[in-house]
Amino acid sequence: MKKLLIVDDEVDIVASIQYVLNGEGFSTLIAHDGLKAMQLYESEHPDLVILDLMMPGIDGLEVCRRIRSADKRTPILMLTARTSEIDTVVGLELGANDYIAKPVRLRELVARVKAHLRETPQVQDTNTKGIKLGDLFIDLESRTVSVAEKAVDLTFKEFELLLAMARQPNRVFSRDQLFAQVWGSDFLGESRTVDVHIRYLREKLEANPSQPKHILTVRGVGYRLVWD
Repeated sequence: MKKLLIVDDEVDIVASIQYVLNGEGFSTLIAHDGLKAMQLYESEHPDLVILDLMMPGIDGLEVCRRIRSADKRTPILMLTARTSEIDTVVGLELGANDYIAKPVRLRELVARVKAHLRETPQVQDTNTKGIKLGDLFIDLESRTVSVAEKAVDLTFKEFELLLAMARQPNRVFSRDQLFAQVWGSDFLGESRTVDVHIRYLREKLEANPSQPKHILTVRGVGYRLVWD
């Protein structure tokens, strides 16, 4: 049974989230402030953390930073009632995997939780090593990509951009995160370069690039790769 840590100072919201997640078969831990959240995280080692951004004392951003300083793998879903995109981007830059705006839509939350708890794609040891997501296969040795066993011709940067997202499917990446990973912090350019290459990837990988099903835009933040 997967163990989830829910952190929010609003008791009613926590109760609703806990009820729905327990009904889905998850075990839940509850904290109403950042200090208690860190105590439970360190003692219980949850499989996933649902973390409110705004809390008294230690806020969600600081809790996220502390968790990530010790643990790079546990998924963190940030809850935010703020409308400022900057807060969301800061949360992602600190290591949050995803964010959900309040008021929380519980069915969407459950779907996101399940998506982040799926096993990360394993490198396959056959004749080549690669990442397989649904009918997408990325061959790491030959640096080739196929969809439904049909080869897709990608440029060097397109391949690197796809690989960066495929290594952590369902995670929301900010433009700056993708830019730093693919182009490097010393590259003379801007993060909007990512948008151009995302468009190229969609044209090559999506059945309908104008209505993508796999390379999704998270408005005002960045992109998410979904490929089941």
